[in-house]
Amino acid sequence: MGCAKQLLINLVPTLLVVFGLERSYCFGEEVRFIGRVQIAPTATDLSGQTEAQENGTPQNRLGGLGSGIAWSGSGHRYVMLPDRGPDDGATSYRCRVQIVEINVDPKQPEPVSIRLLETHLLTNADGQNFVGRATFFDRENPDRALRLDPEGIRVSAQGTFLIADEYGPTVREFNPQGKWLRDLPTPAHYRISTPGPTPVDELPPHNKSGRQNNRGWEGIGLSTDGQKLYTLVQSPLIQDGGLDEQNARVGTNLRLWELDLKSGASREFLYPLDDKSLGCNDIEAIGPNRLLAIERDSVPGEAAKVKLLYEIDLSKATDIRSIPSLPSTRIPHGVVPVAKRKFLDLLEPQYGLLGRTFPEKIEGIALGPNLADGSRTLIVTSDNDFKPDQPTEIYTFSVK
Repeated sequence: MGCAKQLLINLVPTLLVVFGLERSYCFGEEVRFIGRVQIAPTATDLSGQTEAQENGTPQNRLGGLGSGIAWSGSGHRYVMLPDRGPDDGATSYRCRVQIVEINVDPKQPEPVSIRLLETHLLTNADGQNFVGRATFFDRENPDRALRLDPEGIRVSAQGTFLIADEYGPTVREFNPQGKWLRDLPTPAHYRISTPGPTPVDELPPHNKSGRQNNRGWEGIGLSTDGQKLYTLVQSPLIQDGGLDEQNARVGTNLRLWELDLKSGASREFLYPLDDKSLGCNDIEAIGPNRLLAIERDSVPGEAAKVKLLYEIDLSKATDIRSIPSLPSTRIPHGVVPVAKRKFLDLLEPQYGLLGRTFPEKIEGIALGPNLADGSRTLIVTSDNDFKPDQPTEIYTFSVK
């Protein structure tokens, strides 16, 4: 198929810029690129909170919301999840979810459009706001702390939001209005023993096990039958050889956790990164024992090399729950890791996405409703870190 012509339409200059395609790209028999939409970096949400944060960014800035995305299961409604706010936990950003409508029609001149419908702040049972500020921890009662770094989201069969908190790491359940309901049990070996206000305070020698700072559960998935929850760390745990003596990242063995939501039974699998410089973000279930996973580098623009979606298969993988510490890079004897197959490379030249403004952080994936031809909508999103000169990107594909 020849290259499609790209159209640029300014719908609402202060909020959205929509990119359309006269014809969709078609590659192989699995993935077809439909189009993209951008959310302007200075757009505002519907919280009505206009006061400034510590760095001057207004509380109602519509940023970071590509950190996680989930289809609601109804119509064209999606839930998008901003992370802990600007400046990596240095501000008291009030955590929230954004409800949006993403309409996709490959036959239209502008095949993708987005509209913000609702904004809901995340609160605890007493109505107190969860905030992204790193200093809001509680050493005595960590589960009662108000600090929250939401990085992944899925919608349960009951309509509640299952949100992966990277600070914990913890999976926290909220009602559709953003009120906390409960925390799911977290295996102890993911937790650090000594939380701290800065990244250095949470690394060795202060902690000898648990997640690396800002590298906890970035990915959360829900099985297609809604019975099993999956989480994936962004980088190896400290006790799994994730860091060298200077606390530089050197490990490649990640842990993928599976929890049966009904029985409470769990399993754990080894996910090997392609390189120590990479990390994983969101995951999305696509069938029994099968998920999509984002694996990427931390390089923006034309220098980016790895922005991949892998299809991973758990059916033959070994349960590694009984292994307290993994080697830094080697696969342990007798352990079968998850199988990985390249599913989508966002940097393929046919898509025309790579360029000077290509985002560093590809962080969200969600399967949406079926299209008219029976294929399934696939949404891939970026996290703009609330930067005032960087839009949020939403890439739309169809998959068989």
